[in-house]
Amino acid sequence: MADKIKRSVKIFLALAIIVAGVLGLAYGIQAKYQIIKTEASLEKNSDIAPADSVAIDFSLPLLQSGYADGIRIVPATAVSVRWENNRKLIITAQKNWQPGTNYQIFLPQSTTVFLAKMGGSKLEFSTVKYPQVTSVSPGDGATDALVDAESPIVVDFNKSTQGFFIKYVLNPENLMIYQNNLQKTEFKLLPKDPVVDGQPYDLKIFAKPANADDSSYTQIGESRFKTFSIADVVWEKDFSLRLAQARKYTRPKITAGKYIDINLAQQIMTTFEDGKLLDSYMVSSGKPGYETPPGNYKIENKTPRAWSKEFGLFMPWWNALVPSGKFGIHELPEWPGGYKEGAAHLGTPVSHGCVRLGVGPAKIVYDWAPIGTPVVVY
Repeated sequence: MADKIKRSVKIFLALAIIVAGVLGLAYGIQAKYQIIKTEASLEKNSDIAPADSVAIDFSLPLLQSGYADGIRIVPATAVSVRWENNRKLIITAQKNWQPGTNYQIFLPQSTTVFLAKMGGSKLEFSTVKYPQVTSVSPGDGATDALVDAESPIVVDFNKSTQGFFIKYVLNPENLMIYQNNLQKTEFKLLPKDPVVDGQPYDLKIFAKPANADDSSYTQIGESRFKTFSIADVVWEKDFSLRLAQARKYTRPKITAGKYIDINLAQQIMTTFEDGKLLDSYMVSSGKPGYETPPGNYKIENKTPRAWSKEFGLFMPWWNALVPSGKFGIHELPEWPGGYKEGAAHLGTPVSHGCVRLGVGPAKIVYDWAPIGTPVVVY
């Protein structure tokens, strides 16, 4: 009886193995592979991001032994692999997937846990492309570019740059300060040091996956432009239009603190603070034979109502440019009887060397500029 039982058990086990094998083969033939994304940072159905892991789901659990060694990836990429429950194989590029690339994964033959053989297969996926530069301002080839706080360099992208680091390189070299909008599709750039008038510049734009090393940067855009030169301005004869030009085109020669800029050729004074233009005013400098000397000065002393012994005139809101007081900045002069020099002379060199300002602007400048304020006359 015992021998019969043993034979029956052996026959049952043999039949069970045969049935399991047949079922395993049947299921193995129907087994499917599917690429899914794990740890993805993009929306569903989007392409794989450079740092994403690629997961392959199998319809049946596989024997893991030696399987990963037979996986081949084209283009060749160093990867690490791990399993989840014998049915999901997770593949991660050791140094990111290359953006904008079509990949093929060749899977080797395998064996299910039911000992059924499964043939090899080829799966495909693509990675997200680098963000594309859609526009740069100043545009490529611009010859009159204005670059300052009010007119920064602007770079627009076709999509969010989330997941990428963007690098901007300006040549001649100048450290770039930038900010972006919430969507990271627009960047505003400003060179830390003021650009040079009439200087050709080359802006190169690079991108790399966010967690890649710096050797991974790829150039994705470029713009070559030349900055505007104030020497090229055709100045308006109308003073109001000329002032508007001065406010638009005058560039600071000193970028730290307050300073006064006096353009003798155009008879315009412009005030700056920390490189920012505050305002421009028409002036009247020295007439022929009494020309206001160009140079770098500073306000040496000041008084609300100076008296000129030499000419017998009051000079309201006086700012001396030399210690002797030979010439300075002041409001239109007044005679003792109350007659005041006409504002019609502003814009024309008629003084004996001083720089005259109109009523209103003279007090503004006087109140704003302390003793020691630099004054550049050119």
